[in-house]
Amino acid sequence: MNITIVGPGAIGSLWAIKLLQAGHNVSLWSRSSEISTDLSLDERTSISFSNNNIEKLSASDLVIVTVKAWQVEEATTPLLQYLAPDTILMFMHNGMGAVDEIATQIDAHPVVLATTTQAAFKSDRNNVSHTGIGQTQLGAFNLKGQQCTFLVDVLEHALPTVNWNPKIKTALWTKLAINCAINPLTGLEQIKNGELADQRFSETLNSIIHELTQVMQAEGITYSFNELEASVNKVIHATAQNNSSMKQDMFYQRKTEIDFITGHLIKTALKHQIEVPTNQKLLAMVKERENSWNHQD
Repeated sequence: MNITIVGPGAIGSLWAIKLLQAGHNVSLWSRSSEISTDLSLDERTSISFSNNNIEKLSASDLVIVTVKAWQVEEATTPLLQYLAPDTILMFMHNGMGAVDEIATQIDAHPVVLATTTQAAFKSDRNNVSHTGIGQTQLGAFNLKGQQCTFLVDVLEHALPTVNWNPKIKTALWTKLAINCAINPLTGLEQIKNGELADQRFSETLNSIIHELTQVMQAEGITYSFNELEASVNKVIHATAQNNSSMKQDMFYQRKTEIDFITGHLIKTALKHQIEVPTNQKLLAMVKERENSWNHQD
């Protein structure tokens, strides 16, 4: 397949290299003005990718968007004029709500949502490390996207394991819930994920999960408090040594994805007239910290 990766950050770079190694024609689209980018995975020989090539973009069968949630609109909409209507758009990012904001503009295309627990870290713009083996779930965002189940084989061949989830909304909400529990606290406290197992966070985590359970149940996702708490604790322990993306963003004083994580939860709670004071407080604290920085990316 002809594939373009939009936003070659850590996860985008990992997929770009793996898909190229699996035999696909892969090019990049990024904010860099350079016409080619060299990427190296786990300190192996670097591979050169074409960057910002309109011809390659136009010939794409699949465009995978791996930018931050708040960048989705500005990264995607300028590219649509170059794409054929049957070009598949796949969005792979933390948080929810970003694709809904551009739904009418992209509805001519088959649209697929992806969520992954593969972990990657980019030490600089040319080097990426695969820091954790995970799994990737795909699901349809629109009617045309339902015809794209074959993408499981394409991605599985490059970086297993990959599954098609007809209930992708449940998978996305589960990931969102875990992000709501882990990201704001690790960002504000500047701690690794595992430190959330400390007793001093138990009451706050308890409140966050309680609020999440109510909102998810109102959305038709049948998670009990105990199930969600178990999922959150499992991730805290499994990723104990990891730094959350929000911790990294706040350390480097970059704009966070809080509006599409906790913000999406709050918007959904409002729709169902459910009060979520703990999550609201965390959103306010992260926004206050963001506003205190002298610059905004």
